Amino acid sequence: MNHSYPVYTIEAECQDCYKCVRHCPVKAIRVRDGHAAVIPELCVACGKCVEVCPVKAKQVRNDTGRARLLLQDSSPVYASIAPSWVSEFRDLEPGKLIRALKLLGFAGVSETALGAQLVSARMAEALDAGTGGLLLSSACPTAVDFVRRYLAHLAPAITPVGSPLMAHCRLLRDTFGDGIRVVFIGPCIGKKNEADRHPELLNLALTYPELRQMLREAAIVPERLTPEADDRFLPEAAEEGARYPIEGGMNDTIRFQSGNQRVHYATLTGLDNLKLAFSGMETMPANEAVFVEMLACPGGCVHGPCSEHDSPGLLERLRVLRHARMPESPRERRTPGSIAAAFPAAAAPPPEPGDLIAALRSIGKTTPEDELNCDGCGYDTCRNFAQAMIAGRAEPSMCVSYLRKQAQKKANAILRSISSGVVIAGRDLSIIECNRNFAKLFGDETVEMFDACPGLAGADLRRIVPSFIGLFESALQSGRDVRRDSLKVGKRLFNLNLFSIEPGEVIGAVIFDVTNTELRREQIAARARKVIDRNIATVQEIACRLGEQMADTELLLRSIADDYADDTDLIEAEPPENSEP
Repeated sequence: MNHSYPVYTIEAECQDCYKCVRHCPVKAIRVRDGHAAVIPELCVACGKCVEVCPVKAKQVRNDTGRARLLLQDSSPVYASIAPSWVSEFRDLEPGKLIRALKLLGFAGVSETALGAQLVSARMAEALDAGTGGLLLSSACPTAVDFVRRYLAHLAPAITPVGSPLMAHCRLLRDTFGDGIRVVFIGPCIGKKNEADRHPELLNLALTYPELRQMLREAAIVPERLTPEADDRFLPEAAEEGARYPIEGGMNDTIRFQSGNQRVHYATLTGLDNLKLAFSGMETMPANEAVFVEMLACPGGCVHGPCSEHDSPGLLERLRVLRHARMPESPRERRTPGSIAAAFPAAAAPPPEPGDLIAALRSIGKTTPEDELNCDGCGYDTCRNFAQAMIAGRAEPSMCVSYLRKQAQKKANAILRSISSGVVIAGRDLSIIECNRNFAKLFGDETVEMFDACPGLAGADLRRIVPSFIGLFESALQSGRDVRRDSLKVGKRLFNLNLFSIEPGEVIGAVIFDVTNTELRREQIAARARKVIDRNIATVQEIACRLGEQMADTELLLRSIADDYADDTDLIEAEPPENSEP
């Protein structure tokens, strides 16, 4: 996580959807362990990844803490507010916005459009001087970075004039002194890069959401404020420069200032459109002047990545046009300081050297036919994706077709290794996949069908397992698992386990032929019953014999006891021999 660059990723939130890769016009995303991170040296801060991230894992650096420290400092802080504010804070009076910013601690508020007017005047002078060839505007820092890095051969065509923001910072310092602090407020992430690169002119750049956060935390509601007499834009309100946030606005202001009718004006918005328009273009006729207004955001700054463009684009443009006041005649626009700037080429690193064929082979692309160029990984072609893998910016797991083939191979291996029959069917009970053991359960004809068409995809399950079809239909309708043990079909017994894969759509089944198992079980049970019967008979015989012996013993003992009793009685009846009569 790199918080120093204007765009960063919250890794814990990133869910490896690769949507940012698909939408990034320069593929400045590195994917590692399924998490996508921005590569600062390749990024142009267009904010597309921030806009499209479904889980908000891509975030814009929050500079509100630094802003509060600046506002607490003794040096006066002036706000340079982008002309798109009229679309962002719709129906808000300028005085109320200025009052809100002053309550936050700003010494004054000025429109960045004043700098735009300086840039337009400077460009009009250059065009009037007869400069020919291709001229590219320097107004949008993101578009300028895109040309410098990815169309480096066209970098010399970028006009050597600072952006409207840099020109405005120069104007504010010329007016209020170099000891002031300047904070930009607008819809652009690229302005944060400008602040990082030119701290001598611009101290900080905030986005509209950051301004709203500061107002919310300070409990300031601009709509409820009452402006004071001095709540006005400094040093003056902007005029034609207020058209800059819509496509063609810059060209309108240059035409207004310039008297050169031989210049061709063109407007290109969106980095993809820039790439398409300049593709293969190396030179322009030296005697023909073509000025191209470049804006990174389609439609202009009113559609910036940090703006609430939730209304129709036409209405956003109309708000800007209604606010921009065109003077009756061209005016001289100057500031004592220089607004010149240089934009040398800074070409992005060339592709990493490596074995492209080996990289393609690692994702199962062994022939040209395997290269689907489906864009699922986020790259236009499989070869671009392979090149990104070589550069360490992509992983094989990003290739959807490769993952599908791997999953299919694993599933097939599992199906083949399972000893029981396995079948997967759709809602119409046509087979999606099955293994050979399933075919073996239902006769040689089914096996022949399987050998001719492995998996039996599309076969009608009703014809193969008519005895079970009611259970399949019931499980599909209920979405519940079904288990049947020792299900008898003819002379065979089956164990059947039905399970729902997608309720109402896909069902699977595992089938066992337990006929032989049940027969062996019956045989064992029969033998066990015989053994038990013999044991019972033996026990009964033993018991009978024991009973007979007990009876004989009892008779014998009774006889002995009776005899003993008789002898005792005789002895007691006879008198002793020596006894007297």
